Amino acid sequence: MSVVTDTLPLTTEPVTPAQPAAHVGSAGSPWTLLFLLGLGLLLVGALGLQHASLAVVTFLAVLFLLFLVRHLAFAISALSGAPGDMRSRSGFEFGYYPFVSVLIPCRNEELVIEGLVTTLLALDYPDDRHEIIIIDDGSDDATGSILEELVRRHPVLRCIHRPPNAGGGKSGALNAALESARGEVVVVFDADHKPRADVLRRLIRHFADPNVGAVQGRCIVRNSNETRLARSIAVDYYCGYLVNEYGRQSLFELPAYGGSNCAVRSSWIRAFGGWNENTVTEDTDLTLRLIMVGRSVRFDVTAIDTEESVPTFRRFWRQRYRWARGHQQVWREYRRGIWDAPSLNLTRKIESTMFLLVYHVPVFCMLGLVMVTLRAGGVLTWGNGIDLTPVATLLFLGPLLELASGLLVSRAPRQAAAGILLFLPGFVIFTIVCTKSWLDGILGRPYTWVKTTRTGQGQTRTIGVVA
Repeated sequence: MSVVTDTLPLTTEPVTPAQPAAHVGSAGSPWTLLFLLGLGLLLVGALGLQHASLAVVTFLAVLFLLFLVRHLAFAISALSGAPGDMRSRSGFEFGYYPFVSVLIPCRNEELVIEGLVTTLLALDYPDDRHEIIIIDDGSDDATGSILEELVRRHPVLRCIHRPPNAGGGKSGALNAALESARGEVVVVFDADHKPRADVLRRLIRHFADPNVGAVQGRCIVRNSNETRLARSIAVDYYCGYLVNEYGRQSLFELPAYGGSNCAVRSSWIRAFGGWNENTVTEDTDLTLRLIMVGRSVRFDVTAIDTEESVPTFRRFWRQRYRWARGHQQVWREYRRGIWDAPSLNLTRKIESTMFLLVYHVPVFCMLGLVMVTLRAGGVLTWGNGIDLTPVATLLFLGPLLELASGLLVSRAPRQAAAGILLFLPGFVIFTIVCTKSWLDGILGRPYTWVKTTRTGQGQTRTIGVVA
């Protein structure tokens, strides 16, 4: 299936959402860890240490090979179809212009918010068919005063100021704006993003199909020259959007709503009671809620914006920990609901499960590393039938293949390939981050939404910062 749909049924008929799945929080519990330890002891008692070790190693080998096949399938799909879809221009104009509410949640974004607003004011969409609402989420820097000056200069802008500690993180800020948003479709940008002028038209056109619940555009890192890590993350974004997201769309019609440079039908987000304020990854949560009630999420590879990457490993750790913590929480909450959802066939249930396990695979990698270490120390043995080392190597090569495919599809300059060099240390850090997140989650340790700190590289300022 082509990622960029060239023909869409034009309709303005209202869509009445079905009753959404109930949201049930799941903060984890120390009992979960005790249960897993007890299960391990039971397995050892029933099979013996060697056979129990063999059972675990066999499970890990099968899991790693399944994800390797998934990586290969995504890479093949992207290499064969993505270049043509990226150049697709046909079917662009449908005469479909529903009213759109553009929402920008921001907290302490004095370094980047003006750059985003400048690009939003240049959006190629009828002025009388969209509104721009910026939510100052209790900022304690100059963000509030900068926004007030921007609103004074550009009356098309509307600003909502939330008090400090209003709660709910990004989801709470979006819900505050949703109360007064007039759009049939809601488009969300994070404060560090800069969309191309045609992004709204490219995202919105998909909603002419009444079954579409959300659409995700493609994001490109614009500060790749700031640090070596930023360059590596830029390559990772090529992989994430042009290979992984593209593959999930073309093979399963299951791309993910990503939280920025994205759109959602307002009737559906309201039917769900707004964005989930009990999760730190509201995007993954919304993706699962939509597909479980039979709505489709689409990925448009031509709806492009740029964003700022984290430039340091410290910020990388904090950002990836939040992603892992939220993704793993969504797994705990929806893993059973996926298999009960009548809207998903068996193939899509399997893919949705693997999607939710993405932030668990590094935890399994850590388990495999521990078992290999114990075997080398003579503590464990499981015979010579299965060796985890080549299996783990193949799993490692899977993401490398996706990264290389992303570079090829994007036609990135040769020097961009140097970003792959940090893949190994980045993967090691990611494994540790996901393992810590998993342990914190099942132990029920509290965690709240934490924003990513910006550097503002490449921003042009016209409004002075007020101390």
